[in-house]
Amino acid sequence: MARPTGEERGPRKLDLEHLRGLLLEERKRVLEELGYIEDNYLGKTPREATGSGSAYSMHPADQGTDSIEQEKAYMIGAASGAILEDIDEALRKVDRQAFGLCERCGGEISSERLEAVPYARFCIACKADAEKSA
Repeated sequence: MARPTGEERGPRKLDLEHLRGLLLEERKRVLEELGYIEDNYLGKTPREATGSGSAYSMHPADQGTDSIEQEKAYMIGAASGAILEDIDEALRKVDRQAFGLCERCGGEISSERLEAVPYARFCIACKADAEKSA
């Protein structure tokens, strides 16, 4: 079934400056999150992570816990990095006046969705279809 285009529904005006502001706020939040992860989890030795000055090795259970925490930090960092890429692409689309269109069907992404997730790449219907098939 063909989806209505913006022309069939009438032209829509997005407040691009407002949405750019939302994107920049979200970008700042993600960068702060990545900085926190880097400062507190990545690149630290077990001794640095625990604050222990001891020359003795940690208990194996403690080492396992630290490994799990570091793995979670990597996963969160990877997800945050992907969001950062989406935000940067959305900012480029704002600059090109191509913002707010679904990458799958080409239809408009609702203003409500853009307010909630300003870096959304897909309309609700296409996002739901993609999640069903994943």
